[in-house]
Amino acid sequence: MDQMRQLILDTDIGSDVDDAMALALILGTPSLDLVAIHTVYGDTRLRSQLARRYGALAGRDLTVVAGTAEPLSGRPVWWAGHEGTLHKDLDAETFAPGSAPEDLVARLQNNQGALDVVAIGPLTNLAAALELEPQAAQWIRHLWVMGGWFGADAEPEHNFKSDDVAARAVLTAGIPTTITAIEITRQVSITNDLLQRIRTAGPLGAALGADIEQWWAYWNETWNVPHDPVAVLTLTRPDLFALSEPGHVTIGADGLSTFTPDPAGTVRIVTELDAVAVAEEIAARIVAAAGSVAGETDGDGS
Repeated sequence: MDQMRQLILDTDIGSDVDDAMALALILGTPSLDLVAIHTVYGDTRLRSQLARRYGALAGRDLTVVAGTAEPLSGRPVWWAGHEGTLHKDLDAETFAPGSAPEDLVARLQNNQGALDVVAIGPLTNLAAALELEPQAAQWIRHLWVMGGWFGADAEPEHNFKSDDVAARAVLTAGIPTTITAIEITRQVSITNDLLQRIRTAGPLGAALGADIEQWWAYWNETWNVPHDPVAVLTLTRPDLFALSEPGHVTIGADGLSTFTPDPAGTVRIVTELDAVAVAEEIAARIVAAAGSVAGETDGDGS
């Protein structure tokens, strides 16, 4: 039986559809106990309402706390403009009071060494939490990050570039960390066959399918890269991935990330994955989140 893990999801849900896919994957994984969602980057109120709506579509009453809107780097927030437009009456979705950095510190302090943090947006909330309480770095069981780009042809990746100040603070704090970077996530695609499986999975699948198609239309594509769900799977399905030896990560002024092996380091990066199995697992977990087997039976004809 899979080990039960309690986790906090830190997310910029609402722009790239992959955050919503990651949330659905978590909700469809019985071994994950999602204790809170923290939103980050830009309109965190809207992002919180979207997270609550997706929880409701999955029949879950999620604890959501809005976080820091402005990056510590001072860079302008990138905003696609379509965030939440397919979801009616989002103002009816209420979320918890307070601020995400304060909530993170409190939860970690009350559950020292018991909580995983999955960070799939800029790391601003985590950096702010460490500024409030530096010891919080010692209270995180493990940090799972989607971000960075490692390799000979690497360029700055969005999450790290958006707040390189926060990325630098978090990734040098000594937290046990696994990073899934863009050169890994780009090996996985959500194509039309997987979209159709997702769309059949009840109200959650229908809403997520519409958001996926909206994201495709935004980029004039018929597929997308599920960056964030891939990062979540490094926690739930480690058998599908290979990791580096320990090391440390350096973040340049423009967000460019460099990994240096070091036995004393606390960071590992994903180096390989089974792309076909990862894509299949993402679709299966999303279907499971909807509480329906329709997607499974329609997909295989049984």
